[in-house]
Amino acid sequence: MGRNTQIFTSIFLLLLFSPQEILIQGFEDSASRTLKQEPGRAHEVHCSRERSRTAWGVIEEYLMPFVEQEQYEISSKCRLHPDNDMFRDQEQHKIHVDINEWRCGYCKKSFRAEKFLDQHFDNRHNNLLNVSHGKCLADLCGALHCDFMMNSKSSRSKCNPAAVAKNRHLCESLANRCFPINQGSSASRLHELFLRQFCDAHKCPRKSQPFPKGGRKQPSVFYLAISILTLMLLPIFYLIVYLYQREMRGGTQELKRIPQVGRKAKPS
Repeated sequence: MGRNTQIFTSIFLLLLFSPQEILIQGFEDSASRTLKQEPGRAHEVHCSRERSRTAWGVIEEYLMPFVEQEQYEISSKCRLHPDNDMFRDQEQHKIHVDINEWRCGYCKKSFRAEKFLDQHFDNRHNNLLNVSHGKCLADLCGALHCDFMMNSKSSRSKCNPAAVAKNRHLCESLANRCFPINQGSSASRLHELFLRQFCDAHKCPRKSQPFPKGGRKQPSVFYLAISILTLMLLPIFYLIVYLYQREMRGGTQELKRIPQVGRKAKPS
């Protein structure tokens, strides 16, 4: 009887404590797997590199020329500031060597196209991204008309009042945050320009195009063609001048020889 009681007690204690130990062991094993996997796992970025690049292109072409003209310094609290673009450092480390060659500024590896260099950044230099909150410039694409620049939406597409109102609100909040009208005359002028340049086009129906103030002046195709043609014809012009001058010098020497040959010798 005493032996049976001892066996029953042992079984009861085993059933009482084993599940807890198994649970603890399982949790430790799971935690160990998590810790082993965590260092090798790349940080997942939910931000479009392509749209961020387009947004920065819009800022560079249609806003910064006016900011530079006013000699105004954009605050780092403004979401349009370069420091608030998580891809800015990587974009600055792109080296466009040739039409079919892009080079990584970090490790000097070369690629045939920009998209392959982007993939290289995602795979090899992902740890260099500034993934702080609010650093995704693509989030501002609605206000900055990225779709208009990328031609991803037809101009004939139906206007969505809710989306337009949201984009206009975002646009006006950028104007208020980046160019406060109480910060002086330059900020006030840039605030007004930003509204005209970006925000006014957020209307239904669409009656105006974005960027009515224009942007950074680019050399026209006609100017480039004239420049190339001039560079091609300039050597030919100098060659003609050189040949003409050489011919003139040769003709002058011949004229000098003719009188000498026809001159009679004087009697001694």
